Amino acid sequence: MALYALKRLGSLLISLIVASLVIFTCIEIVPGDPASFMLGINAQPDTVAALRDELGLNQSLIQRYFGWVGGLVTGDLGTSYTYRSPVSEIVAERLEISLPLAIYALGLTVVVAFPVGLLAAARRGSATDVTVMGATQLGIAIPNFWFAMLMVLVFAINLRWFSAGGFPGWDAGFWAAIKALTLPALALALPQASILSRVMRSSLLDTLSEDYVRTARAKGLSRRQVMWRHALRNALIPVLTIIGLQFSFLLAGAIIIENVFFLPGLGRLVFQAITQRDLIVVESVVMLLVFAVIVVNFLVDLAYAWVDPRLRSRA
Repeated sequence: MALYALKRLGSLLISLIVASLVIFTCIEIVPGDPASFMLGINAQPDTVAALRDELGLNQSLIQRYFGWVGGLVTGDLGTSYTYRSPVSEIVAERLEISLPLAIYALGLTVVVAFPVGLLAAARRGSATDVTVMGATQLGIAIPNFWFAMLMVLVFAINLRWFSAGGFPGWDAGFWAAIKALTLPALALALPQASILSRVMRSSLLDTLSEDYVRTARAKGLSRRQVMWRHALRNALIPVLTIIGLQFSFLLAGAIIIENVFFLPGLGRLVFQAITQRDLIVVESVVMLLVFAVIVVNFLVDLAYAWVDPRLRSRA
């Protein structure tokens, strides 16, 4: 297991290096000068030049790349052109919202998807299976921003159980913060739970058709015993893949939901930084999100090896 983990760790480091090169190159070739944007179209050339020198934009691309990577390694993400404060502090503030929101939404996804997928697989071809598959198809088809606005209308405006948006901060208390994240988490979890339920059902049905399952049934085990003792663990590999991808999406792709509920998370930060040509913020946040995706995939690979010992033997 340790050798397998080391090999996957090596792949992780290579992926991070390649990702940093791609991110830096793509953002730097985007047209537009941050200094000119910040000072406006009527700024004097010498003023623009002085600001470019202050921001380090006059350095060569190689110098800027290695300076940026060196800062990433040491935890110094640079200073925002727009906010004039350390990027690490800005990102930390936004992560206090985006990370709990992603974890909350993923938890709701797993809690809903696992029993629904198991139920549909256990009753394949029945009315329950057809109903579940129809409901999950509807959950995939409904845009999450439309579902979010519907929940605001019902639960915030009509019933007044939740606020329509905003985040009171963790200083207001744990339950107050969780309550503010509940509707956004539900909006994010609906399509993800629908997808995961269908994957869970499909993977279980494939596993239940294997020879070893039929052998277990022939030895007298009930369908429930076969499902829990043999099929479920072997069906988890594709499910773990989807969960890893979903967490990455929930962390990085919640920009629409964050705007619907006025949540100052990472998604809104990236959007604002792009419009303001705040390159250092865009580069650092995107690299942070890529790092999160790669780390999650690394953990999923380790989970593969735990679920399926054959992967460890191949290492």
